[in-house]
Amino acid sequence: MRALYHKPKVGMRMVQFGWCTGIKDAGLLNTLGFDFIELALAPLQLEQPEEHKRLMEPILESPIPVKAFNIFFPGNLKIVGPEADPQRIRRYIAAAAETLVQAKASIMVLGSGGARSVPEGWERERAEQQLLQVLSWCAQEFKDTGVTLAIEPLNRKESNIINSVAEGVYYAKQINDPVVRVLADFYHMDEEKEPLTELREHKDWLAHIHLADTGRRNPGSGQYDYETFSSLLKEIGYNGMISAECKIEEPEREMAESLQFVKNMWK
Repeated sequence: MRALYHKPKVGMRMVQFGWCTGIKDAGLLNTLGFDFIELALAPLQLEQPEEHKRLMEPILESPIPVKAFNIFFPGNLKIVGPEADPQRIRRYIAAAAETLVQAKASIMVLGSGGARSVPEGWERERAEQQLLQVLSWCAQEFKDTGVTLAIEPLNRKESNIINSVAEGVYYAKQINDPVVRVLADFYHMDEEKEPLTELREHKDWLAHIHLADTGRRNPGSGQYDYETFSSLLKEIGYNGMISAECKIEEPEREMAESLQFVKNMWK
């Protein structure tokens, strides 16, 4: 059964900043002044109802809004290749839709490099058709839920398919449904040496942003060209959510410093 739509808050949209981490950090993010937390979906054991229910309890009690999820599919649930099981995939997507609505999330990131990478010897055309089928199923299940699927381009070390914003947009265009859009990840764009002007080129397809910095550390700690990146997003009128997805060693200090940094960049 399709999840019920949760009505969004009324008001002018502005850029909101969040962090990709575990629910254990929800209180800290709230105290530091972040707008939301982005959690991983795959660890929530969607295929094990009782365990899933237990894992959802702290999420439903989160002191900060849970507005986005990433790591859509677990690595052992292949969506491309000979091991892909259409029935299992469809059940999983339906359970994901219910979970996202329950958590009042609005973005589901489709990265999942382990699940989507094309196995050696598998025809590229067949892989593309499988991916398009999965995107179509997501569009069907997420319809009228208030959730947008954001296809995440990954660098070639993490996936051998959808490695640029342009490629993500290519797949989204094939589905041609407002439910399916694309994410731009500063780290993956830098790894692939993708021109930042791609943000402008594909502005109408961007639904979510991920940030990091040199060495995949926290925003503001390295040499990434944030002046250009933030200026382009402001130029195109991006007013969605922005999450830091990076490695940290001192959570409270690094999260606080990054929040101040991105707020200054997006003034």
